[in-house]
Amino acid sequence: MNIDMIRAAAKRLEGHARRTPILTSPFLDEIAGRRLFVKAECLQHTGSFKFRGGWSAISALTDNALKTGVIAFSSGNHAQGVALAARAHSAPAVIVMPSDAPKVKIDNTRALGAEVVLYDRARESREEIGDRLSQERGLTLVRPYDEPQVIAGQGTTGLEIAHDMNDLGVTKADVAVCCGGGGLTSGIALALAADAPGLRARPVEPEGFDDVTRSLISGKIERNEQLSGSLCDAIITPQPGDLTFPIMQAHCGPGIVVSEEECLRAVALAFDRLRIVVEPGGAAALAAALFHPEEFEGDAVIAVATGGNVDAAVFARALETLA
Repeated sequence: MNIDMIRAAAKRLEGHARRTPILTSPFLDEIAGRRLFVKAECLQHTGSFKFRGGWSAISALTDNALKTGVIAFSSGNHAQGVALAARAHSAPAVIVMPSDAPKVKIDNTRALGAEVVLYDRARESREEIGDRLSQERGLTLVRPYDEPQVIAGQGTTGLEIAHDMNDLGVTKADVAVCCGGGGLTSGIALALAADAPGLRARPVEPEGFDDVTRSLISGKIERNEQLSGSLCDAIITPQPGDLTFPIMQAHCGPGIVVSEEECLRAVALAFDRLRIVVEPGGAAALAAALFHPEEFEGDAVIAVATGGNVDAAVFARALETLA
């Protein structure tokens, strides 16, 4: 896994992925206590950065592999990214999704033409289901984060951040990244190390699911005790990836842990001040920048708003925090 793979993925993504904007608000700057720049990946195709990794992985497959089809497991954002990329390449797609995933994510994945297989994430292993179906049907497994071409695709977000922050004159700052298995975080970290060494990736996780933060402290992969039960479903994974963790060890700063309530407040403020819709898991990095200013140094911070696929009821609950 290296910067050359990320640059190659960027070329394959040209004309297909959106170059998402950097958004600012003086009101959010005041809360954060410094200049705050928000990379709005919630405006990416399918409402999440995951489209980048899905397209990167599928566009690198052989014609035979595309004809047979792909399989992925995901709580919803990787599912939709793979489903859309597979449809664009005329490849069949099977997506293994937890039965408690937000309904909007399950519905959208089906609407994009994928076959959805639901499972109980508290009692069943999505990896085992994915491996079994892959072998039975001859499908190519596209893992959500521990897959080189997926990491490469996610890393293109970091290339854009490096370019845009250079244009804005920001050469030293932390980049807060909502972190599950570490695909986006490690991809961004590699891109920043190459193109903007003064910018440092910081993984952000919800309370109770802080496996990356604990792993970076202990120096070995730590596992979460629970696998469900958070509004931040988009960034809940059992543990860091075998590929992503060493990259994060080498290039990331310490992890940051935020509460669900902070994520809901960040969702509300993103809508109120930036006019973007972000899901709780996709707002974790923004929550860190806004409500944990002591974690950062300097006069600027960048937060990646990673996804916007939120159920209406949860979004309404978030907006109530503005009252």
